[in-house]
Amino acid sequence: MRNAIEVHNLRKDFKAYSSRSGLKGAFRDLFTRNYKIVSAVNDISFTVKQGEMVGYIGENGAGKSTSIKMLTGILTPTSGEVTVNGMNPHKEREKFVKSIGVVFGQRSQLWWDIAVQESFQLLKKVYKVPDEQYKEHMGHVIETLEIEPLLDKPVRKLSLGQRMRCELAAALVHNPPLLFLDEPTIGLDVLVKLKIRQFLKEINQKYNTTILLTTHDLSDIEALCERVVMLDEGRIIYDGALQNLKTEWGEHKEIQFQFIEQVSVKGLNNLTSDLGAEWQLDEKEMRYSAMIEADDNKISDLIGLVVSAYKVRDMKIKETTTEEIIRNIYEQGIVDIKPAERETVKV
Repeated sequence: MRNAIEVHNLRKDFKAYSSRSGLKGAFRDLFTRNYKIVSAVNDISFTVKQGEMVGYIGENGAGKSTSIKMLTGILTPTSGEVTVNGMNPHKEREKFVKSIGVVFGQRSQLWWDIAVQESFQLLKKVYKVPDEQYKEHMGHVIETLEIEPLLDKPVRKLSLGQRMRCELAAALVHNPPLLFLDEPTIGLDVLVKLKIRQFLKEINQKYNTTILLTTHDLSDIEALCERVVMLDEGRIIYDGALQNLKTEWGEHKEIQFQFIEQVSVKGLNNLTSDLGAEWQLDEKEMRYSAMIEADDNKISDLIGLVVSAYKVRDMKIKETTTEEIIRNIYEQGIVDIKPAERETVKV
């Protein structure tokens, strides 16, 4: 299986200008300015196989959008090599754009004042899609995304959810083998999100479409992607299976109990003190929760001790969510990577 994306030591530097204080400083800035060279993307390398669905995640400012823009040919790298669909996105621009689809959640590729179907027809001509191919492929896309009632409406009259479904359809007019999605579900309600997720699964299975998904909604990642690439301050800090991320960094599990009779938290703590469990009581729900190390033997021992000592009405083992794991990684400074800067220089 060939690689859809190959990135080697990719880097993008920007000039960050600083202003001097006071009137005298402002006057000096007219002739010479101080700046730093800041690396938004700092020597990253990764590959994505054809047909993979990969989550591309990180905090604001981590370098996600900058690297996506280099992969799509919008920005030119400072250094490094990029090959997408066997092409250089910057040197083979016209040929390259026919092989990708791009959806930016906060930007539109549809024409604001004309009907949606007219935008589709314009894109069909731009990408030189044959009539028969367009009819067959877009018929399936329109039906699956349930946008047929929207085709005669101007884009400006669509709701956000309606527009995003049409944006996704527009990115697929030419049925590209690679799809870049940058925050495609931002601000959407649950039902629209579910429709978009199901559609992405379908095109991945039917056409083997490669999808690189950037989002802050980690439920999208969990629903669609088996692999994640995590960035922090321009560097890749994790590249691997989502399940491995949970296993490696999901240090604790929460075990919830509801008892037939009232139980004291102190008694539970004494009972399980050797296992290092910490108990809390939700008085509203009368639910007792034990936080314990994610070790199968300790979890089994805790359940055995509790069940043998008290009458249990209900029990649930709650996994640490991906969102909680990633938040802990950033908050606890598990990865200590500083932003790359060079010396202050003048122009």
